[in-house]
Amino acid sequence: MENIPRRRGESRRAGLALAGSLGVLLAAMSLPVIAAGVTADMISKDATSTSDVLTVGMGQSGQRYSPLTTINADTVGDLVPAWTFSFGDEKQRGQESQPLVYNGKIFITGSYSRIWALDVKTGQKLWAYEHRLPDGIMPCCDVVNRGAALFDDLVIFSTLDAHLVALNQDTGKVVWNEKLDDYKAGYSNTAAPLIVKNMIVTGVSGGEFGVVGRVDARDAKTGKIIWTRPTVEGHMGTLNGKDNGITGKTNASWEGDQYKSGGAATWLGCTYGVDVDLIYCGTGNPSPWNSHTRPGDNLYSASTLALKADTGKIAWSYQTTPHDSWDFDGVNEFIPFDYIKNGKTVKAGAKADRNGFFYVLDRTNGKLLGVSPFVSKQTWASGVDMKTGRPIETANRPGDPGKEEKGSSVFAAPSFLGGKNWMPMAYNQGTGLFYVPSNEWGMDIWNEPITYKKGAAFLGAGFTIRPLYEDHIGVLRAMDPATGKIVWEYNNGAPLWGGVMTTAGNLVFTGTPEGFLKAFDAKTGKELWKFQTGSGVVGQPITWEQDGEQFVAVASGWGGAVPLWGGEVAKKVKDITQGGMLWVFKLHRTQAAAK
Repeated sequence: MENIPRRRGESRRAGLALAGSLGVLLAAMSLPVIAAGVTADMISKDATSTSDVLTVGMGQSGQRYSPLTTINADTVGDLVPAWTFSFGDEKQRGQESQPLVYNGKIFITGSYSRIWALDVKTGQKLWAYEHRLPDGIMPCCDVVNRGAALFDDLVIFSTLDAHLVALNQDTGKVVWNEKLDDYKAGYSNTAAPLIVKNMIVTGVSGGEFGVVGRVDARDAKTGKIIWTRPTVEGHMGTLNGKDNGITGKTNASWEGDQYKSGGAATWLGCTYGVDVDLIYCGTGNPSPWNSHTRPGDNLYSASTLALKADTGKIAWSYQTTPHDSWDFDGVNEFIPFDYIKNGKTVKAGAKADRNGFFYVLDRTNGKLLGVSPFVSKQTWASGVDMKTGRPIETANRPGDPGKEEKGSSVFAAPSFLGGKNWMPMAYNQGTGLFYVPSNEWGMDIWNEPITYKKGAAFLGAGFTIRPLYEDHIGVLRAMDPATGKIVWEYNNGAPLWGGVMTTAGNLVFTGTPEGFLKAFDAKTGKELWKFQTGSGVVGQPITWEQDGEQFVAVASGWGGAVPLWGGEVAKKVKDITQGGMLWVFKLHRTQAAAK
């Protein structure tokens, strides 16, 4: 090589440049890896991804099933606490949330519209956000929150004053805050949002105040509305700011102006069938409870609606309790699943309704495929007509009060708190069974005169809930959706009010008001493990793996509708201690090492 003379200082500058480049390279190598944001594709694969939990329901379908097997029926006895986190202060009630896990953090919501980000390995608080709630909020059934959604670098959750708030995952700073509706009119929201195709899908609460239910889809990055679909017949939907067709046909199943305060709130949220591109949302009770004031089927209350994801148009609907007189609602989750019949795969979906029937529908068109009771007593109907899909009623409706103070009372079972209330069931792909948290109770119910007043309770009914049996109220049941048969059941003294999770390790997890997180054999129902958390468990368990170990987490903290609305049942659970903790478990170190 030719020896080229350098200018004075050139060698020094070259050396400094090289050193600087190496320094930048070494610094870059030592920096922590910043995870890319959560994408719609990642969310669509959440049910099979095991290192994180990106959606409430552990997947868009809401099956609450994990393919993990390290913790299994043989090893679960060695499950011990890894760490705990206290939600703190006096707001210790009704912790119905499900945690989310992503990028080294756990995100957990709490009562009174609060949310925390925690270090997934230690439980150390990274940040906290407490939504400032105005005076005069009107949540129907306690101050609960059931979880958040993750998208891009955001964590998004709804609030008791009917807002949707997006926070930065790393800092907890508010990125956007969108108003769902007017809390002074009775609107609120407690459900976890659902991410579908870069959209965030939410419902509303407030059916007891005569609100009009609906489903909204917003741009998940900005919070701006894309489409909205009212769930009471006669109201106009929108798409990109323009009219998008009336829901149903005005006055087809509602008389006069009654549809304007028709209820049908979508207060539990939705699931998604990616293969058919449909969003499934349950709708609540029609308003008011006094059915004599609103003749007709009152569509689309007490129903499952299948909405086209891109437009919000109704693809099909199925009404489980036409002209609801018992507040049986229809909001329970609809879970897509497949089963084999005559050698062919059936694209189905299942729903354990508050009215006490377990329904299996064709998820492509809403056709009824099967129905069976999942509770021991139903006084309001003797069955469901397979041809029409309508219940076969038994003349068990409360009487018309007319102008009297009170109409004739009836004893109805289940109670209005339902054969199954909000608490989500789970589906195990290995056993082919659904695990349903159910309750055995009935009610004395009567109607009263009522008129609508904005922001006031709109019931027109009175009630007293009573347990059906002395020794138990809650029953965890394993249901075979192909046959409608109960495979096994586990009785619990207090009502079951928490979510269920199941795993490929032949396990079913759920909590009890008595304070236990329990694990059962998924095939037999045998109780294999339990842990006392210190308060009633009404949260939703999850599981994930990190650093070669499998973890289980659940929120503990008694509350919800039972102590507020439970009548004679509430007396049985009045001494349960309130609380607010997140518990995280793993296998004992020696057991984990052996695996």
